Amino acid sequence: MPEQAEERFDPAGLDRWTEETRFAVTRERLAEYAAATNDPIPAHRAGDVASPVFAIVPVFESLLAPALEVVPPALFGRILHGEQDFRFHRPIRPGDELVARGRMTGYQGLPNGTRAAVYLETRAAGGEMVNEQYVTFFVRGFDTGETRGELAPGHKFDEASRVAAPAATVRQHVDDDQTFRYGPAAGDPMPIHLDEEVAKESGLPGIIAHGLCTMAFTSWALLTGIGGSDVDRLKRLAVRFAKPVLPGQDLETSIWDAGNGSYAYETTVGDTVVLKDGVAEFADWQGES
Repeated sequence: MPEQAEERFDPAGLDRWTEETRFAVTRERLAEYAAATNDPIPAHRAGDVASPVFAIVPVFESLLAPALEVVPPALFGRILHGEQDFRFHRPIRPGDELVARGRMTGYQGLPNGTRAAVYLETRAAGGEMVNEQYVTFFVRGFDTGETRGELAPGHKFDEASRVAAPAATVRQHVDDDQTFRYGPAAGDPMPIHLDEEVAKESGLPGIIAHGLCTMAFTSWALLTGIGGSDVDRLKRLAVRFAKPVLPGQDLETSIWDAGNGSYAYETTVGDTVVLKDGVAEFADWQGES
């Protein structure tokens, strides 16, 4: 059943832009992020160009701000990051002066919670679009009782893809200290990634990896596995966060060719799917021979 009226989402806050935030990109910050995600691509490690998921860093301050316009403050403790969808117009490079802003576009009440969509855009100081992002948040255990506005575009995995063998399978290891390196590099200080006691008090088995760190791992899995390590060709990267990843675990990302430069993928830890409904789109890319 929907919650009481005083706890309802406020639809008047939809499509209200946040204040702009500014971010100066340095070679050192790009290299730090690549190292914190174990990215092996030389151009990323050198800070010559950003690894794909670095795009979250300049918008981090704008990530939850749109929710303040719509979601009651009492519910903020129930918010989970459910899905992430990057649309890349060009890579981020050292020397860029970036301007970010966001707005919540819609929400949908469901029996087990409410999902809400936020749209973020990052532009160069001169106005050129650098990337767009669709973020889906999930508010656990709260059904707002209605659907308003627009949700994020879909990217559901086509089960028919499993008929064919994966185009590539990439195995990776999450280091024991991964979260302590990723947090500072990404500017994400959330204690469930850094404090064992806080994580367990939140109902988790212990410290968990940042979802976007896991997504960054899969980004370079895709780039090295089928993309020729060329970030300039990557135009879309989207996933749904299914299960938490723990430091010390091994990841396996399986990638299927969906045709026309599009690939479907999912990431597992053992038999458990941790990232699902993955999509990557490459421009003018025919795959490696």
